[in-house]
Amino acid sequence: MSLPAVVSRSALSRSAPPPLSRLRTAVAVLFALDGFVFGSWAARVPDVSAATGASSTTLGFALLCLSLGALACMQLTGALCARLGAGLVSALAGVGVSLAAVLPGLSGSVPSLCAALLVFGAATGMANVAANSLGVQVEARAGRPVLSGLHAAFSGGGLLGALAGGLVSASLAVAAHLVAVAVVGLAAMAWAAPVLVAAERAPARARRVRGAGRAEHRPTAALVLLGAVAGATAYGEGALSDWGALHLRENLHAVPALAAAGYAGFSCAMAAGRLAGGQLVLALGERRLLVGGALLAAAGSLTAVTTSSLPVALAGYAVVGLGLANVFPLAIARAGALGGPSGVALATTVGYTGLLGGPPVIGFLAEHAGLPTALGTVALLAGAAAVLVLGLDGDRIRRPVLPRAGDSWVVPVAAGLRPVAVRVRGGAGSYVRDLQQLSVG
Repeated sequence: MSLPAVVSRSALSRSAPPPLSRLRTAVAVLFALDGFVFGSWAARVPDVSAATGASSTTLGFALLCLSLGALACMQLTGALCARLGAGLVSALAGVGVSLAAVLPGLSGSVPSLCAALLVFGAATGMANVAANSLGVQVEARAGRPVLSGLHAAFSGGGLLGALAGGLVSASLAVAAHLVAVAVVGLAAMAWAAPVLVAAERAPARARRVRGAGRAEHRPTAALVLLGAVAGATAYGEGALSDWGALHLRENLHAVPALAAAGYAGFSCAMAAGRLAGGQLVLALGERRLLVGGALLAAAGSLTAVTTSSLPVALAGYAVVGLGLANVFPLAIARAGALGGPSGVALATTVGYTGLLGGPPVIGFLAEHAGLPTALGTVALLAGAAAVLVLGLDGDRIRRPVLPRAGDSWVVPVAAGLRPVAVRVRGGAGSYVRDLQQLSVG
């Protein structure tokens, strides 16, 4: 079945999305930018804490404001993505998170830091939901698991941001550093934003023909459970990003550059695991990868907080990164397949409760039981994630299955046009070619 038999080229040319490779690159840039900003912030948390005179408890409260800002925007962002398109919202979010990154560095007191982190958190939450919504669409157009690879760009950006932050921490003030981060972000968005805005929200693998015309069922319980799996492991990512460097400085007496290297090693290991995520999913299946990764992260966390050796602790951080690498993106990808942008928003909101709500919990526990004990809860939550995965419906956590030859699918070729029934001619390979042909012309 060729495109001219479905819709005229003139109609498609008015609303054709960018080529898949170009769109995937632009989305990867957005993920990398988000990670770069977050990694830069994570490397300077101890300096911001010292500049504002924050104790563990008050710093935890300030980080709670970051969480509240992010969570307040996530559901709204999902609705905006469904209404305006994830591409436009992603472009706005990329610019917003770049500008908001400057605010924490301008804070001179705990109240001003709380206000700055509230705005920064809102921009971060918007960027995360929009980027994941667009990433789910890219995965659907590609016809294979790619969201883990896009999250690898986030980890790579976090690695670069943490390394740069550690290197300049002794010579550059926090405000000047974060202004430079904002400039880099705006420069990246100058290229990526036009591609993101041009992206269609419609091209995606749709429901089978027999399901067309029926109201889409939103499996809320499954989405919440997927969000809980993501959140239980994202708790570890948030804990290490905001408290990992402080643990290495205070308890293992690491110099600032080595303390920043802890999060950098975590991000590097996570990026490597996510780059291999697509192949691992196809080889092992989602359930084994999710359970095994969560248990590996638990072991790495326990090692990092119980050792008195700095090299062993750094290795433990890296093991946590490998274990957590694919848990969050796999959970969000399945939520997007089940519920679209609204499903991504719901699961991401629940998931980022762990990522963003974890640091203030760590701060409270650190004040009363010590930072190593507080960070030990990362292992507890990772183990809980493994248990939650086992509670998911078996058909929702399995090896991805591409359509077989002869299967019929409904493919929305462009926003505003009628869905098109297409019969797959030759199994997975032909399915991908047919979908790409219908999507990009």
